[in-house]
Amino acid sequence: MAIIQHTSRRQFIAHATLLAGSLFLPEILLAAGKKEPRYRIAVCDWMILKRQKLSAFQLTKDIGADGLELDMGGLGSRPTFDSKLSDPAVRQQFLDTSRDLNIPISSIAMSGFYAQSFAERPEYEKMVQDCIETMVQMKVKIAFLPLGVEGDLVKRPELRPVIIQRLKTVAVHAEKAGVIIGIETALPAAAEAEFLDEIGSPAIKSYFNFSNALQAGRDLIQELKTLGAKRICQIHCTDTDGVWLQNNPRINMKKVKKTLDKMRWSGWLVIERSRDANDPRNVKRNFSANAAYMKSVFR
Repeated sequence: MAIIQHTSRRQFIAHATLLAGSLFLPEILLAAGKKEPRYRIAVCDWMILKRQKLSAFQLTKDIGADGLELDMGGLGSRPTFDSKLSDPAVRQQFLDTSRDLNIPISSIAMSGFYAQSFAERPEYEKMVQDCIETMVQMKVKIAFLPLGVEGDLVKRPELRPVIIQRLKTVAVHAEKAGVIIGIETALPAAAEAEFLDEIGSPAIKSYFNFSNALQAGRDLIQELKTLGAKRICQIHCTDTDGVWLQNNPRINMKKVKKTLDKMRWSGWLVIERSRDANDPRNVKRNFSANAAYMKSVFR
């Protein structure tokens, strides 16, 4: 052993393997080389009516989804999110439950910005920084930041300069932490691509939402192609409420998969809506149907 006592751990393992007749390195390499599925299906905790509740993990498992998008909590007029995840003990409970049930956390959402103005709230930097700190503590790579109604750049183009500047500021924190902030805008794909390019940070990407393109009458497939795989970090893969995904004539999901395959995109497809309008609060029925359909297409 004196021969290798000053080598690195990797060198030690390789050397020891040669001495042992390669008895254990294959298992190590197999474990290290294990790949996640190209596409995984998640649900949003606030949409399954379990915002920041531990029971969201078991419900996600019962629904049949692979993972869970956690929300940072309500915002309102507070200086930051009303998040239980700032408590280390609570945060550990979430991590333990995620591990025990084998339901990974796909992303952390700042859904409060659906109704609040990212462009006009003076505390925006603290809000996003709190989310980034939670991501780091929970080892989550992607956050969801919707620009929402108040930050609709189609209806309020005058907000573009301030939003770009604020996202550049946020990007500095995200890059330092090694995480990605996925933004949802109302812009068509070509304009969103220009918007992202102007921000110019690998830490700010598109969190693409099928519903935005569909409601605006845009070609969903072309929008995906225009943005491109490198700009899209995650996808909300549903439409507005009305019918389940499998019954929605506006989405050819097999064509969506074929497009994403050709783009060589991989990641989480997160079910947000597409609830049956006749039974919208039947969480398990609606989300189980959509999760099963998505798995039938993407697996």
